[in-house]
Amino acid sequence: MAKEKEKEKEKDVTIYDLANELNISVATVSRALKNDPVVSKKTRKKIFELAEKRGYRTNPFARNLRSGETKTIAFMVHELNSTFINSVLSGVEKIVTEAGYDLIIAHSSESFAKEAANAKNLFDKRVDGVIASLSFDTKNLDHFKPFFDRNVPVVFFDRVEKGKGNTVVVIDNYKCGYEATQHLIEQGCKRIAHITASLSRNVYSDRYRGYKDALYDNNIEPDESLVFIGDLSEETGADAAKKFLNMSERPDGAFITNDFVAASFIKKIKEAGLRVPEDVAVVGFNNDAIGHLIEPTLTTVNYPGIEMGEVAGRTLINHLKGVSDLSKINTIIINSELIIRESSVRKK
Repeated sequence: MAKEKEKEKEKDVTIYDLANELNISVATVSRALKNDPVVSKKTRKKIFELAEKRGYRTNPFARNLRSGETKTIAFMVHELNSTFINSVLSGVEKIVTEAGYDLIIAHSSESFAKEAANAKNLFDKRVDGVIASLSFDTKNLDHFKPFFDRNVPVVFFDRVEKGKGNTVVVIDNYKCGYEATQHLIEQGCKRIAHITASLSRNVYSDRYRGYKDALYDNNIEPDESLVFIGDLSEETGADAAKKFLNMSERPDGAFITNDFVAASFIKKIKEAGLRVPEDVAVVGFNNDAIGHLIEPTLTTVNYPGIEMGEVAGRTLINHLKGVSDLSKINTIIINSELIIRESSVRKK
């Protein structure tokens, strides 16, 4: 009996309950709650007072479903423990909130299986659009097919699959990799290590191509023993440093595709008694806050996450509003630049 009363107490109050209690029509209550002037001020006042007293809550989700939309955008990412991803999220949230949409955030923890499960769950939730960055081991976009088939717009950013008619927002990772490596060469480095993540993902494969081409263009033969592939964790930076310290001919420069990994690498190098940049010059990637805090300060590639998020969000919202058409937008490139600090400068 007590449980039944508890359930009754927890039951949401509906406009039918308000109408019955005030002995007026449901239509009148509905109009009043929308502040429709057709309903007299006196009646509206009574309805609002009762609604507040009974704890009535509007159900925008049900209302939006009747109009064919949920006013929700999915933000699918591979991780949340990232300064870059959080800055992208900040940019996306600013744009979609201003447009009257809510965000549902899902992260895969770098797992394709979890990413696919997230995609199904978000499709079932009838999101109006998706902004996504892929996990390390995502091999195809089959799990996004339900969205494509139902014309639910999807904008990919950072880690993307190119060349399939997808709308993607990226930086020129090849150019960034080339410029970072070229800078190290101009500082006198001849054995340049490259510490990166899975080359199956566009961002890392493009940076790797830029790294190799810069070496070729300066008549330096790429050495695969100087390439270290990890998961962009603190351990990756430390493990790479150990490997290179044990070499008979050590690297004199390192291009590392993540600032946090670069900081870990520098810490281990300095603990071994080497100097940065005199013995090993280092360039990172992302322009995270840690680059200002370590000693020496870190040369890095600026990755404008907030701008990328705003562009991705605006591109999606403009499509939903009919201002633009995603089928006519393929690749949007965000500007980035090399920020030179102490960790790489040998020549004054």
